[in-house]
Amino acid sequence: MEFGIFAGLHTREGHSEAEAFDEWLGIAELAEDIGMDCFWLAEFHFRRRSILSAPLVLASAIAARTKRMKVGIAVQLLPLVNPVHLAEETATLDHVSKGRFILGIGRSSFLDAYQGYNVSYGESRPRFFECLDVLRKAWGQEPFSHEGEFFSFRNADVVPKPFTKPHPEVRVACESRDTFAMMGGLGYPIMIRHQMPIPELRGLLDQYDEGRLEAGAEGPLGVTLQVPVYLAESSQRAREDTEAGVRRDRELLIETARTTGDHEAYERLRARPIAYDTMLQRPGLGAFPNPLLFGTPEEVGDRFEEYEEALGVTGMSMTLNPGNIPTEKILSSLKLLGAKVIPRFK
Repeated sequence: MEFGIFAGLHTREGHSEAEAFDEWLGIAELAEDIGMDCFWLAEFHFRRRSILSAPLVLASAIAARTKRMKVGIAVQLLPLVNPVHLAEETATLDHVSKGRFILGIGRSSFLDAYQGYNVSYGESRPRFFECLDVLRKAWGQEPFSHEGEFFSFRNADVVPKPFTKPHPEVRVACESRDTFAMMGGLGYPIMIRHQMPIPELRGLLDQYDEGRLEAGAEGPLGVTLQVPVYLAESSQRAREDTEAGVRRDRELLIETARTTGDHEAYERLRARPIAYDTMLQRPGLGAFPNPLLFGTPEEVGDRFEEYEEALGVTGMSMTLNPGNIPTEKILSSLKLLGAKVIPRFK
């Protein structure tokens, strides 16, 4: 099992942006010390609560502060970028990290990012595939040309070439039901969230794997699951530390979905009140989507095993600050994870 931290760099009320950067750079260094395999960085734009709009820059800073741990983007929004520029930056980061860089790619459903960049969300899917096509050409050893719907390049010779051959590791994010089979043809490992019942998600993963194998991919499918995780010495302490913040986070998610025009997310989130105990239930076949993995090290480890068995999960991307709990509690949770959970899976 690969263990990773997922960071969105949300600012705390009453704290500065500089303090948020300092906090998370410190957490990244601790993550390597306790044996984490990867540090994942989100990408958000035009949101006051998150300062992570330039994840490649921060990934370079983390790579410079660590020696073993991989650094990943989860995810780079391909429809919003120039693919040649992205090829240059990712190849450079691949060198800086000595091959420890992972590029997670996706489209995202956050409409405010598209509005801010003046890109039509209706074009996001063709832009995604064309950007990826150009990116793979640009990573190649020879100059390339490209004529497409959105991009045109002639005899472009990107420098530097990637440190990793033929290119940095790529993983693809899937969230909407109609993308699993389509994205499977790309052949990459997958990044998911538990946003639907386990049996349905298992079926979609099978569709993805079938498309991946038909495209010529080899070996078992790699599945990285993003999920909120918090550990404490007792179940009651884990609940007390997180409940108020998680409820507040949900209110803010609903408001963000409303103000950014993400109608699907808004309707889904406000459809009905959700009891906190429901969100804490185990991820079995009847589990509510988006459960929270909060509890003792033994309880959280057991739930990792359940995901491993039910979905074939090979990696965990863990959100460690549900509800923006205090830094010292995040560090305590992280140390429990390193001391009492990770060794079960190594």
